[in-house]
Amino acid sequence: MSTIFTRIINGELSCFKIYEDEHTLAFLSKFAVQPGHVLIVPKVEVDSFVDVPEPFYSAVFRNAQLVGRAVQNVTHCKRVGCMIAGWDVPHFHYHLVPMMSHEDMDPKHARELGFEENKAVQEKLIAELSRITSGQ
Repeated sequence: MSTIFTRIINGELSCFKIYEDEHTLAFLSKFAVQPGHVLIVPKVEVDSFVDVPEPFYSAVFRNAQLVGRAVQNVTHCKRVGCMIAGWDVPHFHYHLVPMMSHEDMDPKHARELGFEENKAVQEKLIAELSRITSGQ
């Protein structure tokens, strides 16, 4: 049975997509610790990050830097926190969380954001990624 992330990658479930290439998909977390919380997943269903094959592994971290820069610019956070936990979905996923302090990374703060809030953040992140990648 496919994981929820594989179903999102395959277009069977919707998401607030931020970035996609041939090896990865980045989208807003359904249960955001902070607004702008993004998950980056490889387009190969592997449970643990230590087992993710190349070129998927490197693509996750390369794209995390790109998407993380957009998250930082859009949210004006002091730092983008990163986390690999992997307890809830058996498909490696890399969390990018906007942080003003260490407490902002605490998963007990996770909540489901409304459609309008997610859509607004998605649009800002996509616009910022376009600006970054065009060299403006």
